[in-house]
Amino acid sequence: MTPATPAAPTQKTKAQTLAWLKTVSGEFATATLKRLEDTLPWYREMPPGRRSAVGMVAQAGISSFIQWYDDPASTPWIAADVFGVAPRELLRSVSLTQTLQLIKVTVEVVEDRVKGRDESLREAILLYSREIAFGAADVYARAAEARGLWDARLEALVVDSILSGEYDDELPSRIAALGWHGHGEVSVLVGTAPKQLDVDMLRRTARHLDADVLIGVQGSRLVLVIGRALPAPTGEDDHSEPPLAFLEIAKALEPGFGDGHLVLGHEVAALVDANRSAKAALAGFAVARSWRNAPRPTLADDLLPERALAGDPLARSTLINRIYRPLQGHSIELLMTLWAYLDNGRSLEATARELFVHPNTVRYRLKRVSDVIGYDATGARESLILQSALIIGSIAEPDGTTRRR
Repeated sequence: MTPATPAAPTQKTKAQTLAWLKTVSGEFATATLKRLEDTLPWYREMPPGRRSAVGMVAQAGISSFIQWYDDPASTPWIAADVFGVAPRELLRSVSLTQTLQLIKVTVEVVEDRVKGRDESLREAILLYSREIAFGAADVYARAAEARGLWDARLEALVVDSILSGEYDDELPSRIAALGWHGHGEVSVLVGTAPKQLDVDMLRRTARHLDADVLIGVQGSRLVLVIGRALPAPTGEDDHSEPPLAFLEIAKALEPGFGDGHLVLGHEVAALVDANRSAKAALAGFAVARSWRNAPRPTLADDLLPERALAGDPLARSTLINRIYRPLQGHSIELLMTLWAYLDNGRSLEATARELFVHPNTVRYRLKRVSDVIGYDATGARESLILQSALIIGSIAEPDGTTRRR
């Protein structure tokens, strides 16, 4: 971007002014550093090396102004020429606000020194300072864009590592570099990627719910790793509310997904265990279409029968370890009652006749089953899960024991 050309002074006046500027440029730089020291606390707190780099930037800006004043039309001024003298770590550690403060102080120093001289010089300073401010904003915008692209690639790499379970020693540092605020429990949400993914909306929604998300797109799938984040302090002494359930968080994030099924993996203790939740969510997403009335979002554990039929070993082991074996270890009588009830089409009377007991006894035993494993056999969907667990559990019996033992 080329600054507008200031009102042209006479040739003799300009030559005299230019000669004077070259003579006092070092004085300008020294006065600028002194003013920075006096007025900007962040500059005073910098290590000596960084303060020296800031001084180099100020000196480069003054020298660039003198060159431009000599011939404004010679070469378009480029902001990178001024900031190019600074090491990369300086540009990362000095914010845009601080850079604009640096420009303001430098301009004020130069203006103070040129008072009483040719008015065209003051006009040139104003024009140049405006353009260098725009140029600085452009430099920082490009840096932010590059950082955003890098963060997106890093986030995709982290999500891929979680989905594949291939962790390495660098994963924690990569997660920290992304500014992950999650702590404690984690759950993975899988759905269809929308045509226009609004990453900022997903992050804002998660923050509003005291959660954090890692976002990854794999083909047509959108994967969110959801973690709980510490709520913002309120300053109140009352007890904090219990954390929101992951299913409720998933419902709030649902508008950010495309059409189709949405599956939430089970809750795990920490981010390093997220692969197990991801496997469950991916397996559930692959078979969700087989449940005609599946809600959105759907819990992966509500799709255990479909996942098991599709060959998911995690679903089979979950059915056995969560339903079959706890019930078998608690009471064979309850196990046999449940099996008879499901085989007889969930009829209390038919089950009672088969077991030679009163229907109220069957009803009582089914209540005990629900107390032991947390599933209600009288519900259509839960009865399918329970029957799948009984079938898979009996197949897994090592000694060939039948259900009638």
